[in-house]
Amino acid sequence: MSLPPIFAASALYDSLLQTALRQFFSRATFETEPIPSLSSDGRLAIEPTSDPSVLSIRWFGMRYVLHVPARRPFTEHEVRLAKAIGRVLAARYRAIFDPMQMLERGELFRGAIEDRYIGAFLVDSASGEEKETRADVVANAIEVLRVAGLSSYENRPISSGVLLLEGDADPVRSHAVAPGQAYRYSPALTGIKSFYRLCDGMQTLFLVNRSGEVLDLVEVSRYARPGTADIPGPATYRPHTRATAESKNICIVLTPAHEIKIFTAGVQTFSFRNARWHLLDMQAKYQLWSDAVGDGLLAERLFQTSLDLADAREGALFVVLRDHAKSLAQLVAPGDQLDSMRESTSEVPSRAQLMHMLRGRTATELDPAVLGGLARTDGATVMDSTGRLLAVGAILLHTEPPEPHSNLVVEGARTTAAMAAGRYAAVLKVSEDGLITFYDRQERIWDI
Repeated sequence: MSLPPIFAASALYDSLLQTALRQFFSRATFETEPIPSLSSDGRLAIEPTSDPSVLSIRWFGMRYVLHVPARRPFTEHEVRLAKAIGRVLAARYRAIFDPMQMLERGELFRGAIEDRYIGAFLVDSASGEEKETRADVVANAIEVLRVAGLSSYENRPISSGVLLLEGDADPVRSHAVAPGQAYRYSPALTGIKSFYRLCDGMQTLFLVNRSGEVLDLVEVSRYARPGTADIPGPATYRPHTRATAESKNICIVLTPAHEIKIFTAGVQTFSFRNARWHLLDMQAKYQLWSDAVGDGLLAERLFQTSLDLADAREGALFVVLRDHAKSLAQLVAPGDQLDSMRESTSEVPSRAQLMHMLRGRTATELDPAVLGGLARTDGATVMDSTGRLLAVGAILLHTEPPEPHSNLVVEGARTTAAMAAGRYAAVLKVSEDGLITFYDRQERIWDI
């Protein structure tokens, strides 16, 4: 016997909620419990708890309780994303039983539902009908770049981008679109070949107002506000972050590596790579890294360099020892330690001579490009808590054999070295696929 439509819909949307929570909150453990429910009207509630490491969500007679480690409680952005997911699912559920809402909010059912979650998150500060309209504009812009990412032009990868303004008009220069010539930034544009070469996303963007109408093609640096971002970001996209600083502008870019980056409030907020969205939560993650390193300048320099290397798809491994006097010998062989290298008397240059110029230097006094170049060499860049370089291009020692069921048995060489070094240090591992991972005290703290 088939289920009544309302119960079938409830089961479907309950499944969508579980899928979304597991996708965006993979670091959390889940508990479910039935609760009394007198109706199935699609109302979803994020219930407050006294514990910041516990998030409770109630919907359709079920309560989902998410737990994260107490020392890394849910961040403001994570709670905000949970509420955005709830708003989208609740709105879609109500619309399927209300013909008027279905007619008015047909955009809710366009494209990938994950894009709707992102749109709802980004326009959280808007209100009423404006919030719904702007969320649709964001989701449509993401869909445009999704389609573009599947295309090529003259055998070259596509890169493109859009700056979504918080207002109706261009705040930098007045440029009126001729009457009847205005068009919307929508997936229909991807059917025009010229679209793929009008802007590159790196320097030039489509300029779109809050209603979704294209105003102009612009150079992103023209909209960048002066000043330095509070949270480091990839140097290539510094104009993009500054174009969204101190405003409600949203910048969305499809990179040549087929990654979609979203910038808001002066920082990169989301990344779409490997076929899924990632909430970056840069501010919270940077703070955890900075606290572990203890030296603010050193933490910023290594974090910035890691972001630039990841953006260039270059691998690296930074190791900041907590007590180098005790742990350096456990991780680095004497022949790789800068202070232990003996200069050769041979006329043929040796590795010791090559590395001699780095002795006594710190990561913060090196030019950023030089530090990035050193990090690209095979092996780890090891330093003490002040940033003084102890080894460059070192193959780290694993002083303890892995347990039979340890992750060290199945991970790659760079990951294995990072996990082993985490016993003694704060470690940033940059993978060639663009992923940055922070290890500390034998624990994987976060990914970006």
